[in-house]
Amino acid sequence: MSRLLIVAWLFLIACNPESKPLKVVSIPTPAGANSSEPYLFTDADGDVLLSWVERVDTVARLNYARWQGEAWSAPVTIAQSHTWFLNWADYPVIAANKNNLIAHVLDKSDDGKYTYDVKITTSANGAAWSSPLVLHDDGEKAEHGFVSIVPYGDDFFVCWLDGRNTGANTNDHNEHGHGAMSLRAAIVTAHGKKLTEWELDNRTCDCCQTTAAITDTGPVVVYRNRTDEEIRDISITRLINNEWTAPESIHADNWHIQGCPVNGPRAEAFNNQLAIAWFTNAHDSTKVQVVFSDDNGKTFSGPVVVNTANTIGRVDVAWLDKTRVVVSYVENSKVWMRVVHRSGKLDRPQLVAATSSKRASGFPQLTRSGNQLFFAWTDDEEKTIKCASVKELF
Repeated sequence: MSRLLIVAWLFLIACNPESKPLKVVSIPTPAGANSSEPYLFTDADGDVLLSWVERVDTVARLNYARWQGEAWSAPVTIAQSHTWFLNWADYPVIAANKNNLIAHVLDKSDDGKYTYDVKITTSANGAAWSSPLVLHDDGEKAEHGFVSIVPYGDDFFVCWLDGRNTGANTNDHNEHGHGAMSLRAAIVTAHGKKLTEWELDNRTCDCCQTTAAITDTGPVVVYRNRTDEEIRDISITRLINNEWTAPESIHADNWHIQGCPVNGPRAEAFNNQLAIAWFTNAHDSTKVQVVFSDDNGKTFSGPVVVNTANTIGRVDVAWLDKTRVVVSYVENSKVWMRVVHRSGKLDRPQLVAATSSKRASGFPQLTRSGNQLFFAWTDDEEKTIKCASVKELF
């Protein structure tokens, strides 16, 4: 590199203090061998929870740990079974509301590969957990999964993909009968009692993760939709005055794809603001994009493209403050993070960890607590969960 280019590069760094590299530090994992499917959650008090699945012989255990300032707590087992549906993309989640915790598992309901139920378990102290109970009431031997759970008032808001209308007992997502996958939501108490339930969309993509957030005006659900012409873009629906709005596209990618890409969006609210990150391969151009809303998800800015090379998506997003978010994604077999400003400005991408593009590597997770970011992902070579953090964000 010439001296002139070096000087110019140093000048650009000096003029962009916000692009100063953040220090990513590895955190010893609380997970044991044969662990996968991590999920991160930060509650209203800033407490960070990490859940994961650990296999011991034929038994799978859903464990969780709590961040204690410098290290993770000892693992606590939420539930265990030898009949669960275990999948790299359809992972259990955990959430907390005050002292009450909730988690879900996916339990096989029949012999078909994709016949399983969503079961909810709750705890008032984090140590003793209730027996998992089926969330939905349809009784169909069909696919139910891709769950999102967020605190809502004193209760929890839950959404999921529901295959009751697809034609049950299938062994492949493309073998669903003449019906389509639907999107449903419910409000569940801290004790696991379902208060109300809705169908939000009667035709969605089959196996992309859902995401939910609570804005100033109430819950929003963001998901990959599916038209009759097999356009699978990202849509949003909002609960306004106890009525759900008609699903609307957040941006017209016009991604035409016959099968499910297994790549859902992630959303996070900041008062009346909403940020959504997602992946598309429309027109054979892979992109991770972010849009912002100032009116609780009613309208959105134009998308900001985050990735710099060929990406497989697997995104997450978290607000840093009212003007910036951080997005994580997988590109060139590595987990990256990048700060995106509301103005559309992008800080430099920063490497979080090496990973792989294999399904076994799963979906990296991201959350923020105060001045610290947390990351979790599956190391498919070592067959365990890995964790990292970034301190001193501000």
